[in-house]
Amino acid sequence: MCITLMLLQLTVMKVCPGIAERALFLWNNEHIVSLIAQNRNVILPIIFEALERNIQSHWNQAVLGMTVNVRKMFLEMDMELFEECQNQYTEKQLRAKEMEEQRELTWKRLADVAAERGEEDMVTA
Repeated sequence: MCITLMLLQLTVMKVCPGIAERALFLWNNEHIVSLIAQNRNVILPIIFEALERNIQSHWNQAVLGMTVNVRKMFLEMDMELFEECQNQYTEKQLRAKEMEEQRELTWKRLADVAAERGEEDMVTA
């Protein structure tokens, strides 16, 4: 039951960054940390992206500090798993960037075609 509630909070942290501080306070409990360590193969892939997002852009210094500590704990627990999650995250970011570039190129092409046809009233992105 405890691990289920913890996973729910960690998953919600991923979806709703506003509760990140509360979810990260779980790491102050040794029993919870032990459960997380035992289940890190399930937990880290779920929350890795949220941890990275917090580190890159969270406005609250307390959340930022706790996130860095949690990230460091996972790295120390299982470097191989951490690196695997990091590689997957990097690949996902690259794919997202490529998709965005492709989307922008498609819109530019549409705008060029519309301009050639004299459809100046077409909305462009």
